[in-house]
Amino acid sequence: MMAFFTQQLRRSLSTSALRHVAIKHVTIIGGGQMGAGIAQVAATTGHSVTLVDTSEDILKKAVKGIEGSLKRVVKKKFAEKPEAGEEFIQKVLQNVSTSTDAGSAAQSSDLVLEAIVENLKVKQDLFGRLDKLAPEHAIFASNTSSLPISDIASSTSRLDRFGGLHFFNPVPMMKLVEVIGTSATSQETFDSLLNFSKMLGKTPVSCKDTPGFIVNRLLVPYIMEAIRLHERGHGSKEDIDVAMKLGAGYPMGPFELSDYVGLDTMKFIMDGWTAKDPDNPLFGQSELLNKLVAEGKYGRKTGEGFYKYK
Repeated sequence: MMAFFTQQLRRSLSTSALRHVAIKHVTIIGGGQMGAGIAQVAATTGHSVTLVDTSEDILKKAVKGIEGSLKRVVKKKFAEKPEAGEEFIQKVLQNVSTSTDAGSAAQSSDLVLEAIVENLKVKQDLFGRLDKLAPEHAIFASNTSSLPISDIASSTSRLDRFGGLHFFNPVPMMKLVEVIGTSATSQETFDSLLNFSKMLGKTPVSCKDTPGFIVNRLLVPYIMEAIRLHERGHGSKEDIDVAMKLGAGYPMGPFELSDYVGLDTMKFIMDGWTAKDPDNPLFGQSELLNKLVAEGKYGRKTGEGFYKYK
């Protein structure tokens, strides 16, 4: 009888170990600002990272950006120990490899995280392809800020091993990560994503798969109402920004924040929400926002949005 219980215990421990595989090797698809930022944080905390994009030039630029960001960290943390600072940079960079072959990179991953263009079909196509190549235990996650995780996951056969990890820009500085679970996400997967976020030194919050999750669900309607307030002639953008900074203690006013986020990003989010829930007054369109986007005035990244930056 004792032998039977011992065997059962071993089986239980073995199954538990399989279900709670530690995330050690991370493949990040997308070498832009978000992808590179996540790669930096993961590499800094000892994870083996493969950063994937479509060209070597993009990847070289991403690694150079990571190195530059690490140098800024070193200036603060190793001000009196330059040699230790240089050793720190090299140690982190050794944890980062690059590839233009997502399929090959995914084959040795515990976590595959995408930070690519906010296009549902592109994300679905990516994960649908990687689903056939990644190990069975590998967790898939999206860094989307607005698209439903369940819609992205629908292209795969691992609905229970699919979730959302929404980081904030700039990733090395921003402490928050929204961890999103769908109705099909297993508790083991969700716990693994929470634990991974904590290992990165971040503070995770649990979210359901609802439009905008928590932060953007509150933030975007607030910004849109500020734009509508201005459109109605009830306040200048300058006065609204000053009012929210001094009256609410916000570091940026809604128009400054819009230009920082990108007006094209704002419009993309609103268009998606309007299409899904056209009768929701919070998701109403703004003629001014649409006009600026049509003119290519996206904010800081183009030199002009609600304000001029040239």
